[in-house]
Amino acid sequence: MNLRDLHYLIAVADLRSFVQAAERCFISQPTLSTQIKKMEDGLGVKIFERTNKKVLATELGESIIASARRILREVEHINELARIAQDPLAGNLRLGAFPTLSTYIFPQLVPLIKQQLPQIRLILVEEKTEQLLLQLKNGQMDVALLALPVVDDYLESVSLFTDEFLLAVAGDHPLAAKAEVSPEDLQGQALLLLDEGHCLRGQALQVCQAHFLEEDTDVRATGLETLRQMVRAGTGITFMPRIAAQASDHSIRYLPFTEPAPYRSIGLVWRKTSNRKQLIMLLADLLRLAHQAQLA
Repeated sequence: MNLRDLHYLIAVADLRSFVQAAERCFISQPTLSTQIKKMEDGLGVKIFERTNKKVLATELGESIIASARRILREVEHINELARIAQDPLAGNLRLGAFPTLSTYIFPQLVPLIKQQLPQIRLILVEEKTEQLLLQLKNGQMDVALLALPVVDDYLESVSLFTDEFLLAVAGDHPLAAKAEVSPEDLQGQALLLLDEGHCLRGQALQVCQAHFLEEDTDVRATGLETLRQMVRAGTGITFMPRIAAQASDHSIRYLPFTEPAPYRSIGLVWRKTSNRKQLIMLLADLLRLAHQAQLA
């Protein structure tokens, strides 16, 4: 068994077709089938169930395929370590962020990366916080933008900026004429929040609990832009991070809170064992610039 065979194995597992897997691997279908059969004979187990219509992994095959994926990830990691040693500011950089931040920071960041770090191949991932933390720990992610604090002995972080919460209301809402709002102004209002799993929901709920505010439990949105449209439609009001506010949209008013205003702290998080600290610190500087550009 060699690395080439592991690539064949994963191609069949991904595509569930020997024909398509052979095309992906740029070999003939008989050659691919022969190599997989040799692997099964050598191990003395059956990895795939074959019929005329489909190819499925056996229960043991699933475990073997998972091991093959881990081996190839480690091999790629070794190759990447070698590339980084030759040039610390080159190679792949996998950067993740949660949806209520990525949509607004990535468009400003990408041109800066291309200009300042031209040898970096940037891979952007948008996921919820729980998944980003898991991918960081598993080595599938190099660094992630997360709401601080992140308490984990395996990870370290640096603070980038604070993102103040504003109150988003329709232009014709009774609160729209106010210069700023206090939590007391929200009493009795229909407060719209994101669905379960979004860290912004958790942050907003903390504000609600601190000031005894009520969520409109009949209506929840799967994304921030959906929330914005519901505010525009007059369905209710919501918390909006300043980075996502659109001052040019006159159908919605974004009102600051009286002090102390609620906010979220955004930071960059990575594994303590990472050998890319120099690159991560440069990335942190570029992210601060991207944040400033977004607010300008």
